Amino acid sequence: MKKLNNKKDLIPIILLCAAAVGITAAAIIFKQAPLRVLPLYISLFISLLQSKINRYAPLIGGVNSILYAMTYFHYGLYANAFYALLFSFPLQIITFILWTRRRYGSSTVLKKMSLKQRIFTLVGFFAVWGGVLLTLKLVGSDYALLDTTTSLLGILITFLTMFAFIEYTVLQLISGATSICLYISMVVNGTTEQMTFLIYSIYSLICISLAVVRARKLYAEQHQIKKEAD
Repeated sequence: MKKLNNKKDLIPIILLCAAAVGITAAAIIFKQAPLRVLPLYISLFISLLQSKINRYAPLIGGVNSILYAMTYFHYGLYANAFYALLFSFPLQIITFILWTRRRYGSSTVLKKMSLKQRIFTLVGFFAVWGGVLLTLKLVGSDYALLDTTTSLLGILITFLTMFAFIEYTVLQLISGATSICLYISMVVNGTTEQMTFLIYSIYSLICISLAVVRARKLYAEQHQIKKEAD
């Protein structure tokens, strides 16, 4: 059994190395600047931790947001830079703190949303989604649908993750698949330098799939312990 578990633990490491090689090759072929690619390498390790619902993933992710911000500033993408610095960074650090306060081994105690919370969240999300989509179409965005969906899902997932709602993993799966579609569209339409992000997104989706399974097992385990204690 121990050997089997070791093999299971080895597969994500092999996938990480394969993704790193693919990103490096794409960066060289499409002549991407090292500064732009550096945060992706760190994101590979973060995705690995996320697949295990490890509470240190948001801590490292928060620090990595600073690197993304530096990259965005370098390329003049100021809106993305301020988003990474003023939104992504602090909220991921807060997530780490909250998860640590409710630690469960290397993870945290997970929760499920009530039916009312799910309905309220769903209605609110689509209301905002519709407004943003309409705005982007009016200004002539080439990727309005995918851009709106990935951006708003990212914000929603950030808050659900912060409060350790198990639903965040399923939404990550949807967001990950949407991101892949976005990067494929960009690469096909000539933005070939996004190939590095496409490779990362494929690797990330695999890690997210593992996280969905891990989260459900972890929640069931915690729920059983709580039930026995009561």
